Amino acid sequence: MRKLVYYVAVSLDGYIAGPAGEFDFYPSDAEMGAWLNGRYPEFVPSHLRPLVGMAVDEPNKRFDTAVMGRRSYEPALSEGVTSPYAHLKQYVVSSTLGRIDDPAVELVERDPVGLVRELKRQDGKDIWLAGGGLLAAALLEEIDELVIKSYPVVAGTGVPAFAGEFRPTLFRPTERKAIGDGVQVSWFTRT
Repeated sequence: MRKLVYYVAVSLDGYIAGPAGEFDFYPSDAEMGAWLNGRYPEFVPSHLRPLVGMAVDEPNKRFDTAVMGRRSYEPALSEGVTSPYAHLKQYVVSSTLGRIDDPAVELVERDPVGLVRELKRQDGKDIWLAGGGLLAAALLEEIDELVIKSYPVVAGTGVPAFAGEFRPTLFRPTERKAIGDGVQVSWFTRT
């Protein structure tokens, strides 16, 4: 069965973005970028692949589907990119977006849990939960794995990795790797 994997960058205090959706406060590091692009080429937006030395048609290694919330979709949309991950099947979960003018991206206005359960029953590679915090909280019971890229920065406030109810959920650490200048990547599976 396919797995739902929440891969996300977080600050030391658990924020995935600033209060206005900022994510440019995370320090960038060439070593980390090269490692990430090699291990997870799926996470590089299609329109940025040539800029990081990747072929536009670089094969997917682990994922063939992305599920994201409106705020995770909007940065690309604000730049005129309507299909940021053209190499993946893309779903945007939003009750406020209204419509998406690209047939490669499907708008899901209700029931993200039902969507993910249906996707898990289908054949294919794993499903990447690309954010954000509200959607991650709504899908917490469906998340099979976490890949947390922790940056050595404190945000102070912003969008939490899980913006929902108090609902303690145990995950077991399976791997940890230090990359570049203080970035820690940790993998967890549901217990």
